[in-house]
Amino acid sequence: MFKHALIATDGSELSTRALATGLSLAKALEAKATIVTVTEPRTASDSRSGRRCFAGNRLRLAPSQRLRKRYLRRPKQSAGKLGISFDTVHVPNEFPAEGILKEAEARGCDLIIMASHGRRAVARALLGGEALRVVTNSTVPVLVCR
Repeated sequence: MFKHALIATDGSELSTRALATGLSLAKALEAKATIVTVTEPRTASDSRSGRRCFAGNRLRLAPSQRLRKRYLRRPKQSAGKLGISFDTVHVPNEFPAEGILKEAEARGCDLIIMASHGRRAVARALLGGEALRVVTNSTVPVLVCR
């Protein structure tokens, strides 16, 4: 059925539950898993114009490395305990949905597993719905865990 699942995590409690579901499914299907975390580009406000601009690479590097280590440490342990074949990847300076979709395509994944934070209409309109963007734009099945 599925041979390679991409499991997205952002370190939240909900994504940790989705990770557990994804790893269990990968084990049951004897599929490979790629565990991915995506860190968004950092922005800063320009006080003169009031515009937001992207910060330079120097500013993004240290926080991204800390996040990557923190968000991928537990998933590595969990996948290792289950004895499944897995990789971990950090996608820096990318918006979550785009990073997840690009990584799934680049690695030939045939399933994406991720959490939905379940935001309602107003919050989703303001903050965006990453799971909705992935489901809408994915060419492979997406399992959304709540």
